[in-house]
Amino acid sequence: MTTGPALPALDFPAFAAGSVWLVGAGPGDPGLLSLLALHALQQADSVVYDALVDPRILALARPGAALDYAGKRGGKPSPQQPDITARLIRLARTGQRVLRLKGGDPFVFGRGGEEALALAAAGIPFRIVPGITAAIGGLAYAGIPTTHRDINAAVTFITGHASDGEVPDGLDWPALARGAPVLVLYMALKHLAAIAERLIAAGRRAEEPVAVVSKATTEAQRVLETTLARAAADVAAAGIEPPAIIAIGEAVRLRASLDWLGALAADGKPG
Repeated sequence: MTTGPALPALDFPAFAAGSVWLVGAGPGDPGLLSLLALHALQQADSVVYDALVDPRILALARPGAALDYAGKRGGKPSPQQPDITARLIRLARTGQRVLRLKGGDPFVFGRGGEEALALAAAGIPFRIVPGITAAIGGLAYAGIPTTHRDINAAVTFITGHASDGEVPDGLDWPALARGAPVLVLYMALKHLAAIAERLIAAGRRAEEPVAVVSKATTEAQRVLETTLARAAADVAAAGIEPPAIIAIGEAVRLRASLDWLGALAADGKPG
């Protein structure tokens, strides 16, 4: 197979000693990593990474770099956020180049804002490197456009649980139900029944199409198509596991024509 020319040498910013880069690793597929994120991996002295970061991405780190696990998984023993933030500050103050590697995008339900504020308060220089968030990349790999001009001119991203692990109390569910034709739920699998009940009570149709994308963009990706009323029961029956992104709205119906990854698999071609 012939290939094009190698990537040109780009003028990437210097990763200074004593600084922290908050980097999005994307939703899973290593091919969705940005060039700037790859540059950071090849420069960092310490990589403090989340549970959802693919091992193949970690393998791109500079030889000799310390790989420091800081994953948070619901219902399992996990490091506390203040401890993670203190670790970043401590490593930076020793003069290391610290890469905080987070699944998806650090500023989309990734606590990147909290960590950046703590770094700013401690006087630690930092840079934000955006990543592809699951609501964009995960749904694209499932063949579901987040926006389509014949369906929606707005989309709403919603977290499925608050900092205490429960359904967020501060959300205006009637406003969310009316606010956008397409809703995308992060980290909502555990509370899907309660969320669906609130949305239906607020005016969403019980038969509205729903797609649940588990382990999006990875080799273990699974997609369940259902309806809002049946979503929680169907997820349980199918044994769908987190992490999962959930799309609600007519855009889900487009998957019948746009499931490009499923078509590749059916043809026996690598995806």
